[in-house]
This record gives sequence, C-alpha cells and structure tokens, in this order.
Amino acid sequence: MPKQSLASLTPTDLSARHICILGVGIDAVDFSATLKQLALWINAPAADRSDTHQICTVNPEFIIDARRDPAFARVLQEADLCVPDGVGVLWAARSMDHPLPERVTGSDGIYRICKRAAAEGWRVYLLGAAPGVAAKTAAALINLYEGLQIVGTHSGSPADEEWPQIHARLNEAQPDILFVAFGHPNQDLWIAQHRAELPAAVAIGVGAAFDFVAGVAQRAPVWMQRIGLEWFYRLIREPWRIKRMRKLPIFAILVILQWGLHKFAPPVNKQR
Repeated sequence: MPKQSLASLTPTDLSARHICILGVGIDAVDFSATLKQLALWINAPAADRSDTHQICTVNPEFIIDARRDPAFARVLQEADLCVPDGVGVLWAARSMDHPLPERVTGSDGIYRICKRAAAEGWRVYLLGAAPGVAAKTAAALINLYEGLQIVGTHSGSPADEEWPQIHARLNEAQPDILFVAFGHPNQDLWIAQHRAELPAAVAIGVGAAFDFVAGVAQRAPVWMQRIGLEWFYRLIREPWRIKRMRKLPIFAILVILQWGLHKFAPPVNKQR
C-alpha cells in the first residue's frame, strides 16, 4: 500500500513534512496534526475506506532494526504515518537541519487519543500486554475521560494460532481505533500482516503504554523525559534492556557519519 498523503494537514509541501533518517522516513507531525489525521481517517465515508491505517511510533531502535530486517523496513515504509518517538530521533533530525516539532509517543498518545475519542464518540479496543492489564488500562482511561467507549480488551498474542479468535473479537466490537501492545517489533509486524482484515479505521502499536496506564510499570519522571533520559530510567529499572540499549550508540554513530558526509561532501560539478 502506498504511503498516504499528509497534504490535508497543512498547505505546506509534503516533502517538507517528511524526512529520512538512516533510510527510514519520518513524518514531521506533532500530536495536533496526528489527531487531525486520525479524525480524517475515522470520519471518512465507509465507501472510501480501504485497509486499516497503520501508525508506527519510530524511535532509534526501530531505525536500527529496520536496517537489519528488510521485512520490518517494509512495514515502516508502507505505514500510513511514522511519527517521531524518542529524543534520539529529534536529535538526529536537528543535526540534519530538519527539526521535528515534538515527540509523538505511544505512552503519551494513548491519553491524547482517548481524550479525543471520548469527545468524538470514537470506539476504542485495547489488545495486548499481560493477562488482565488491558482491562485495568480500560478502567483507568474510562475513569479519566467521561464518555470514552472502550468496546473490548484482550491480552492475546501475535501468534498465528491466536488470530482467528482475535479477528472474531474485533469483528464483533467494530472499533474505530485499535491499540496494540505486543511490544516492538511484533506489534508493528502483526498490524501490517492483518491490516487488510482488521475492522478498525486505525491501528497503532503502543509498546508498554498499557503497563504505564494500568500502573503495572512506572514511567520515568517528567523531568527525565524532558531532558531525554527516559531510556536511562527504564534501563535502571529493567537491566535486561541493556542488549536493546546497545543500539543507541550505534544509531548515534551512524547519524554522525551520515551528517558528516552530507555536511562536508565537496560540491558536485555538473557537466553541461
């Protein structure tokens, strides 16, 4: 599926709203623009809907994995919206003289999207996380946003044998928005695999967002988030993440190399 145009969000040229970091395209959107695009997709006439629209929250780990895994790289390429998640992505964009407006994370996005869903009457489904966590997440969100319609929760898994049951549950619930918390990259691969059969208008992978909302896990303090140390907080609390965190210096080195080659490359003498 070709990447959907974001021209409807602003009159600016689409090329100015899309940058490439180490081969992965990132859409230069903030939360406001993301919510506006969700509304356009959800409110589109049924006759105009095709496959479920996929949103990927791209951080440095996504980008490194995409360089190593062609299947995952294809998912990011074909996603309808790749939002900038992670201070590393914002840093890389600034170093390339293409600053991005803000982080658009799944952990923050679940709140902002559900607040908008409550106001608009959008139907939400929560899929993934450990047994019982999605239900706790639903209860917490409903308590926060009066009128929020969470039409189903299920832990499930991305295993192929679970698809028929998940498909039946989703078809019965008919959500507008599907949050999937299977963890990266499983959630994004799963959405891409099944998006032609999903009944939701939009599906987004949200990683550990259910755990944070339900209180099963604790997110970094706001001040650490603001200065870009959320990854360090999670590493202290979950030391097993050290293997995944090794990708961060690799990402930084590759960005510096890409920036240096671009910045200091000699001008090309075009033949006339």
